Amino acid sequence: MDGDYAYRRDAIERPTYFYDCNKTKAAVSVCDDVLKVFQASRQFLECDDLTLKQHQEIAEMLSTRPVTFEVSTAIIAETE
Repeated sequence: MDGDYAYRRDAIERPTYFYDCNKTKAAVSVCDDVLKVFQASRQFLECDDLTLKQHQEIAEMLSTRPVTFEVSTAIIAETE
């Protein structure tokens, strides 16, 4: 994993330091945790306790390269 793919080595090794374990256990831990963190983030952003601006700022902080959180309001008017 040299050259253009060196970032993969870093991506694989970072969780080993975070979880303080070997690469296999770190990879399994990341897989287990990522869905839980995503679901918790989504539930948190759906809470009504924050302002729209706060929701948007938190969504921006939680967003990553492959996962983007967006918060918006929709106003729908219907006439008959």
